[in-house]
Amino acid sequence: MTTTITPTEFAALGGDAVLIDVREPDELAQARIPDTLSMPMSSLGDYLDELPEGTFYLVCHSGMRSGRIAQSLVEQGHDAISVAGGIVQWEQEGLPVEKG
Repeated sequence: MTTTITPTEFAALGGDAVLIDVREPDELAQARIPDTLSMPMSSLGDYLDELPEGTFYLVCHSGMRSGRIAQSLVEQGHDAISVAGGIVQWEQEGLPVEKG
């Protein structure tokens, strides 16, 4: 099972923690977490050589896609963790989101 972290737990890690948003461009246009890398799920294969060393965190809309991607990346030897609840929970926990 993939390891997860809550948005608040992620925020507590500080500025060195890498957050990768796997949502598609149209979703990012509606709301975006500041200082995230964008690597859409539909083209993630194009970014595999750009994944950071060490632990990185994945976020999507509700945590489903990021969980599946994290599991796949862990199976490939990466240290990937999914942010539980995605940007929906991120907003519910009062963390910053850029709209529009």
